[in-house]
Amino acid sequence: MPRRILITGISRFLGLRLARKLEANDEIDEIIGVDLEPPSEEFKRVEIVRADIRNPLFSKVLQASRADTVIHLNIIPSEAEKGRTMMKEMNVIGTMQLLAACQKSDSIRKVVVKSTTAVYGSEPEDPAFFAEEMSRRSTPKSSYCRDAMEIETYARDFGRRRPDVCLTILRFATILGSTVNNAFSRYLAQPMVPTVLGFDPRVQFIHEEDAAEATYRAAIEDHPGIFNVAADGAVPLSQAIRRAGRGQLPILPPAVWLADRVSGLMPFLNVPSAIIREIAYGRVADNSRMKEEFGFEPKYSCLDAVHDFREKKRAERIVRQETDATWEKDLREFVIRKQNERRADLTPT
Repeated sequence: MPRRILITGISRFLGLRLARKLEANDEIDEIIGVDLEPPSEEFKRVEIVRADIRNPLFSKVLQASRADTVIHLNIIPSEAEKGRTMMKEMNVIGTMQLLAACQKSDSIRKVVVKSTTAVYGSEPEDPAFFAEEMSRRSTPKSSYCRDAMEIETYARDFGRRRPDVCLTILRFATILGSTVNNAFSRYLAQPMVPTVLGFDPRVQFIHEEDAAEATYRAAIEDHPGIFNVAADGAVPLSQAIRRAGRGQLPILPPAVWLADRVSGLMPFLNVPSAIIREIAYGRVADNSRMKEEFGFEPKYSCLDAVHDFREKKRAERIVRQETDATWEKDLREFVIRKQNERRADLTPT
C-alpha cells in the first residue's frame, strides 16, 4: 500500500475524483496535488502545491514530498484549452521533466501515466478490437495522438531505466459523463452533430466514475504494464447521438477529409481535429486485460455514459429555462405595474 502519493493535474476532473477516493483511504498518510491552477474543490487531507511540471525545479517538489507513488494525469487533450504550443509543452516536455525527476528519486516505487486508446488510430482496415500489444497502422494526424505516443515512449524508456519501479500506463477510451469537458463531449453537445455521410462507426466510452476507479486501483495496487480502460462493447455513433438527444448533420466525406488536412476549416464543420477519423471509422479497445488484472468490472456501459451526459445537458437547459422564466416573470410584473400606475395617473379624479 502506498503511503505518500503525488498527483499531477489535480485540478482536472479525473484528478479531483481520484483525490476524493484517496482521501477516504486511511492507510494513505499523505496526498500531494500538483497543478498550475488551484482545484475547484476543497480537500481535507490533500496538500495543494502550485507548480509547473515543465520546470526542472519540480524535482525539488518530488524530493521534498518523499512520494513513493506518482500519478501523472496532467495531460491536455485538446488544443482548444491552451493552444498547441502550451499543449505540446505540457504534455511532452512536462512528462519528460516529471519522469526525469522520478528517475533521480530514491523514494519512488510506482508511477501511473494517463494515456488514451487514440494511440491505436482510426482507419478503415483496423481490427474489430485493439489489444494492448497492437500498434497503429498509420502516421498519427491529431496533435493529441502524437503527444500520447511520445508520452508512452518516454514512460517505457523510464521503465527500462528504473526496472525497480512499478510502471502502469492506462489507455482510456473517450471519457464521458456528467462533469467531463473534452473534445468528444463538446462535439456531442451541438444541437446538430456533424457526421460523415455513409459512415456509422462503432464508438466506445468509459464513464468518468469507472475511469476514476481504475486509476484508484492502479494507485493503491501493483499492476505493471499497459491497460485499456474502457466499458464493455461499443455503440454505433448514430445511436450515441440519438441517445444524447441530438440530431445528425451528415457531411460529404470529401469535405471531412479536407478538413482533416486544413485546420482553418475546423470551425466551419465544428468537428475537433482529434476525433475526425474516429467519427468516420470508430475505434474499440479490448478491456479484458484490465478486468483480469485489476479484478474490475466497469459499472457503467457506453450508453450509461451517454445517458449521464444527456442528463447533464438537460439539467443545464432546465436551469436556463428557470432563469429565463424568472426574468420574464419579473419583466411582466414591472410592465403591468407601470401600466397600472400610468392608468391611475390618467384617470380623472
